[in-house]
Amino acid sequence: MALNLSQKKEVVAELAEVAAKAHSLIAAEYAGITVSQMTAMRKKARETGVFLKVVKNTLASRAVAGTDYECVQDVLVGPLLYAFSMEEPGAAGRLIKEFSKGNDKLKPMVVSVGGKLLPASHVEVLASLPTLEQALGMLARVLAEPASMFARVVKAVADQQGGGEAPAVEAEQTETA
Repeated sequence: MALNLSQKKEVVAELAEVAAKAHSLIAAEYAGITVSQMTAMRKKARETGVFLKVVKNTLASRAVAGTDYECVQDVLVGPLLYAFSMEEPGAAGRLIKEFSKGNDKLKPMVVSVGGKLLPASHVEVLASLPTLEQALGMLARVLAEPASMFARVVKAVADQQGGGEAPAVEAEQTETA
């Protein structure tokens, strides 16, 4: 179904707003994906904070103008599905990787992060990034390690001094007796 001019402007405005806030973008060929597969992918995208949209490349190109994703304008060719990670950079990568395993028709074509155009193979790199919870857990462990090391050193020193002083105290007590 063809869009009229006002509908096209709405699509461009919506995509531009999403692109301005997104952490990463993956554009993938989707020709041959069934409706049920697309529905499942859209459901998973909503659950994981990924904005998923099928839109004409000319509209997508206009929408990303002036954003970090302007670098992809020249490589948007063919029917593409756009996946923007809204909450964490790796979410779109994990989504596309997961659904491309079960369907060879879904092929990542464009990857962009931080204003850089990357090869499609970087979907694997994005997918391997930790989730926000995992990253916070790693940070907490890194921050807690110096404190736990300090506590172990203090305990070791205290044990050493405690072990060395006890015989000296006994010796003093026996001399006075």
